[in-house]
Amino acid sequence: MFTPVNILIGLIVLLLLWLVFSYNRLVTLRNRVKEAWADIDVQLKRRYDLIPNLVETVKGYATHEREIFERVTKARASAMSAEQSGDPKKVGEAENQLAGALKSLFAVSENYPDLKASENFIELQKEIRDTEDKIQASRRFYNRNVKEINTKVEMFPVNLVAGMFGFEKQDFFEIENKEERDPVNVSF
Repeated sequence: MFTPVNILIGLIVLLLLWLVFSYNRLVTLRNRVKEAWADIDVQLKRRYDLIPNLVETVKGYATHEREIFERVTKARASAMSAEQSGDPKKVGEAENQLAGALKSLFAVSENYPDLKASENFIELQKEIRDTEDKIQASRRFYNRNVKEINTKVEMFPVNLVAGMFGFEKQDFFEIENKEERDPVNVSF
C-alpha cells in the first residue's frame, strides 16, 4: 500500500542510495586521478634516469658546451624536486624548463656528426623520444580524469555530496610557458 509513511520511507531510501552512488562515483574519479598522476610519475622517473646517460654521451663529443649541460642538469634537478611536491602546476613549470633544456642539448648534437652516428646516442634519443610520447599520453589521460572529477564536483546536486565529504577540484597538468603553445616557425 502507498501510505504517506511508505512513500516517505521510499524517498529516504532512494535519497540514501543516490548519496551512496554519488559518493562512490566521486571516490572512483579521485582514484583515477591519482592513478593517472602515478602514470605521469613513472614516465618522469624514466626520463630522469635517461637524461644523465644522454648528457654523458654528448659530453664526450662536445666538451666546450658546458653551459648547456649545466642547464640540463639544473632543469632535471628542479623537475625532480617539483615532482616530489606532487603539485601539477609546479611539475608542469619544471617539466617545461626541462623540455627546453633538452631541445638545446639535441640542437648541440647537430654540430657533431660523429655523435649523431653513435649507436648509444641514437638509442638514448629514441628512448627519450618514446618517453616524451608516453609523458604526453599520460598527461592527456590525467587531464581527462581531472576534467571528469572537476565536472562532477561542480555539478548540482553531486556538488552537495562533494562538499559534505571534502572532494575538491583538481589542477590540470598544463603548459605554463605561452611560447610553447604558439606554432613553430620554420624557415629554410
